[in-house]
Amino acid sequence: MTAAIIDGKVFAAGIRARVAEHVTRLRQEHGITPGLAVVLVGEDPASQVYVRNKGRMTVEAGMQSFEHRLSAETSEADLLALVQRLNADPAVHGILVQLPLPGHMNADLVINAIDPAKDVDGFHISNVGRLGTGQKAMVPCTPLGCLMLLRDRLGSLSGLDAVVIGRSNIVGKPMAQLLLGDSCTVTLAHSRTRDLPQVVRRADIVVAAVGRPGMVTGDWLKPGATVIDVGINRIETAPGETRLVGDCDFDSCAKVAGAITPVPGGVGPMTIACLLANTVTACCRAKGIPEPEGLTA
Repeated sequence: MTAAIIDGKVFAAGIRARVAEHVTRLRQEHGITPGLAVVLVGEDPASQVYVRNKGRMTVEAGMQSFEHRLSAETSEADLLALVQRLNADPAVHGILVQLPLPGHMNADLVINAIDPAKDVDGFHISNVGRLGTGQKAMVPCTPLGCLMLLRDRLGSLSGLDAVVIGRSNIVGKPMAQLLLGDSCTVTLAHSRTRDLPQVVRRADIVVAAVGRPGMVTGDWLKPGATVIDVGINRIETAPGETRLVGDCDFDSCAKVAGAITPVPGGVGPMTIACLLANTVTACCRAKGIPEPEGLTA
């Protein structure tokens, strides 16, 4: 048996196309253009690539893109003042502060200064609480993308046994909440879980988000399981040569799983697509306009 490959690139392109259609409709019928503001502090190379891609795809979807690039020496007070200006700007419907922030800044303080209704990353404590209690929330982009891929592959997730490996606030915890919301039986596993392979082996759905290359191997999996690999790890393959791999050992897992996301080209493209979807959702909620179907949890 060889697993079906879940193509995140193709699925994400479809999401972006639906977002663009909705943006066109908002502009034609309501005279509104959704706007996304991205704030980058410092010179982190990976963050610069992310921000550049986000800006390009925001514009391609017909939305307004507002980029604010600040030096690494910017004071926390100045960053908080910028966030408050963006909160008050009616042209801005979504605000994203790119993480990580420089060491002299308190990321929690900055994230919680964002208006929860404009928090398209879904990291504000208010959105975390709403998600945890089953209320309407802005949902973190990567877990939302994973949920979309699972629903597309499996249809109803009700009653399925799901194991999420990794308990981060960015992926693991919100992923578990989303799966609970779709009536899965959810185990949130982590580095201290006893007999982790045995825990994973009973799962119909495995979401790996630990940041350890190739940790999950094929003998951990129940035959036919659906595997969502959130890991993005750069490993050295030869002197001066590297490649990206996931948290799952792809070759061995693909021999056992029913379906699996590759790395790269699986979950990664979904993150920006869901960021755009969240911005449109935030715009519609702010204006009291019906939200686009299929773009939220």
